[in-house]
Amino acid sequence: MRKYSLDRWLLTALLVVLLSSSCALASKKEVKKKNKKKNKEVTYDGTSLIIDGKRELLYSGSIHYPRSTPEMWPSIIERAKQGGLNTIQTYVFWNVHELEQGKFNFSGRTDLVKFIKLIEKNGMYVTLRLGPFIQAEWTHGGLPYWLREVPGIFFRTDNKEFKEHTERYVRTVLDKMKAEKLFYSQGGPIVLGQIENEYSAVQRAYKEDGMNYIKWASKLVDSMNLGIPWVMCKQNDAPDPMINACNGRHCGDTFPGPNRENKPSLWTENWTTQFRVFGDAPVKRSVEDIAFSVARFFSKNGTHVNYYMYHGGTNFGRTSAHYVTTRYYDDAPLDEYGLEREPKYGHLKHLHNALNLCKKALLWGQPRTEKPGKDTEIRYYEEPGTKSCAAFLANNNTEAAETIKFRGKDYVIAPRSISILPDCKTVVYNTAQIVAHHTSRNFMKSKKANKKFDFKVFTEPLPHKLKGDSFIPVELYGLTKDKTDYGWYTTSFKIQKNQLPKKKGAKTTLRIASLGHALHAWFNGEYLGNGHGSHDEKSFVFQKAVALKEGENHLVMLGVLTGFPDSGSYLEHRYTGPRSVSILGLSSGTLDLTESSKWGNKVGMEGERLRIHTKEGLKKVKWQKFTGKAPGLTWYQTYFDAPESENAAAVRMSGMGKGLIWVNGEGVGRYWQSFLNPLGQSTQIEYHIPRSFLKPKKNLLVIFEEEPNVKPEIIDFVIVNRDTVCSFVGEDYTPSVRHWTRKQDQVQAIIDNVSLTATLKCSGNKKISKVEFASFGNPIGTCGNFTLGTCNAPVSKKVVEKHCLGKGECVIPVNKSTFKQDKKDSCKNVVKTLAVQVKCARDRKKKN
Repeated sequence: MRKYSLDRWLLTALLVVLLSSSCALASKKEVKKKNKKKNKEVTYDGTSLIIDGKRELLYSGSIHYPRSTPEMWPSIIERAKQGGLNTIQTYVFWNVHELEQGKFNFSGRTDLVKFIKLIEKNGMYVTLRLGPFIQAEWTHGGLPYWLREVPGIFFRTDNKEFKEHTERYVRTVLDKMKAEKLFYSQGGPIVLGQIENEYSAVQRAYKEDGMNYIKWASKLVDSMNLGIPWVMCKQNDAPDPMINACNGRHCGDTFPGPNRENKPSLWTENWTTQFRVFGDAPVKRSVEDIAFSVARFFSKNGTHVNYYMYHGGTNFGRTSAHYVTTRYYDDAPLDEYGLEREPKYGHLKHLHNALNLCKKALLWGQPRTEKPGKDTEIRYYEEPGTKSCAAFLANNNTEAAETIKFRGKDYVIAPRSISILPDCKTVVYNTAQIVAHHTSRNFMKSKKANKKFDFKVFTEPLPHKLKGDSFIPVELYGLTKDKTDYGWYTTSFKIQKNQLPKKKGAKTTLRIASLGHALHAWFNGEYLGNGHGSHDEKSFVFQKAVALKEGENHLVMLGVLTGFPDSGSYLEHRYTGPRSVSILGLSSGTLDLTESSKWGNKVGMEGERLRIHTKEGLKKVKWQKFTGKAPGLTWYQTYFDAPESENAAAVRMSGMGKGLIWVNGEGVGRYWQSFLNPLGQSTQIEYHIPRSFLKPKKNLLVIFEEEPNVKPEIIDFVIVNRDTVCSFVGEDYTPSVRHWTRKQDQVQAIIDNVSLTATLKCSGNKKISKVEFASFGNPIGTCGNFTLGTCNAPVSKKVVEKHCLGKGECVIPVNKSTFKQDKKDSCKNVVKTLAVQVKCARDRKKKN
């Protein structure tokens, strides 16, 4: 009886396993059958998004339409596609579309429809992140200023006023998309939407109202039946049917996973670098780290990654959040100018190629994991009954290579890297081994634009006694209403003789405590100087000795903004500007001017009111010839011809302090050269001038400069290129994934002999005109700054010249034989690396 019962139990268990396995496979195959009947539908399950009945691996990149010009959009989108992306993600910026309440604008840089249609034209998908709050290092997190002044409003919570305005905005945008037939269900490219943004960061501050708001936002977009799924990023408790998605650098390790088994693992923000703020030191993220993180995420059931940003662009005008630089995410795969930043661009392109070779196994296979060692891991996917198999061999040891034995074969995996085997046999890519070429960006001084500048100046009049009856300095955000960065404060107070210091030589001090962001001060008509906070510590104290006089004394302060805040709870109750003003050192004690004097106020500069940054406004003030020295709060204007060539252009603001730039009336952005980082350098020197801002001749440059004694004559215009092209390939690297393809369920080589090569490629029609450096040995350095090591093949430069000179693209075999080191190797125990640096240029014979 016991044996019979045991056999029966084992048979039952086996049937359960077989049935559950076949059900899982059947459910995946059912996707194909179900969706044959329905077209243009986007659904999802626990594996991936399902677009028109097909599972997809989505490689997405964030590109924000207001951060570049419509003229730049086509080339940026095309380059994104060539980089292996099949999806573009963008926020929708409420405060550029509805700057004034009830007046929507979708033109110029805010033409969202045009932007999406260009993406569609390139055969790519779109993810639309609606907000209403977006953060994005954008002023006020994308929320329009006027929203702050709605009576009774609290942002991003279960607040009647906020929800009414949010719903109106959301419906306006989505109705516009629907009218243009841009949703995938209508035949358009939008396959995914996002409502709200990283709400978990503030949710606890709103308690139960926070969860109610999230549920309301979810129901709002779901009720519109647009035929696409919706996500909430960094929202692990996202209500159904919202998909909770991950933001961060290493979502393969930090993401707890979808909150329901029927939801896929999506990564909405993989940060390609760190955004910059004025005063900070350079920070970069290596492409090896990005590639590692993406490979790890896909090896752990991920099927969607979005690079934030893929192209950062420019915060034109006054659009950046507080202290954020005008240049945005410049270290992304496409830099501020839309140029390919190599090797970040190329190495990620190769990663996408490798993952595509794994596509069938990842989407239809069963996952398995092995842990052969402390620092090693094997993750692989196999589809039962087929030859479809893909493996990811990971080495988490950051200092040494590790050998992993997999299916009877040994694989050496570089330190902290993942090797991808799309057939569970052949390594086609390693995250730490870059075979893509490198570039170094050059800023070349323009010959045409940098003729002697004839600067004219207009200095702002200093207010004396402004109208106002406030008993404290007015809060600066509320004073300026996001119409300007500047707000004036004046007050007057009387000093009796017996209040003055009795001790000879004793000084009195003006003390101003400010909540940010910067200020300038004048006392009795004399300029005292300026002070400022920082992105991390906005508050600061300005102190300066002042000469008080018996009788009436006058204080003038200029409060300065660097953008509105873009994160945190209760954003509508954030305050800034001068909060406490006092005179120290009087014989009668400290004199608090904050509440003992009446304050007058004025918004903005006279030059702003008259729009003297435009051609029409220039005539409204009297300009003087610049004589080499000027006080602060001075406007500078001159003319220049457009820089030669069609390359991107920029202005270098060397010699200047802090202020704003316009070209032909277009706002280039804020500059702040005087705020030095810990290395003693300005955070940003070059400021992008899109070609669409320029005319061939006589372009108007207007600068508003806050600080005195600057040197505008040092300013120059530059042309931007990436004509310095390099390669840095080790002889033990994995050959390029470009040598492989998938045919009839097998990974096959597209050439007879797959071997390691270094590739160098010039942009456009340029050709390699010079080999500036070449070494096969142990060279050190980076592109633009290579030096010889202790080991070098003497023929290195000659070999590279033979393969490359005069060509637009060249391929160099990376092996000892090519460099005549196979028989005579002076340093046999050194693993060789080929480092090459070349210069690209247009063929002189073909120049116009």
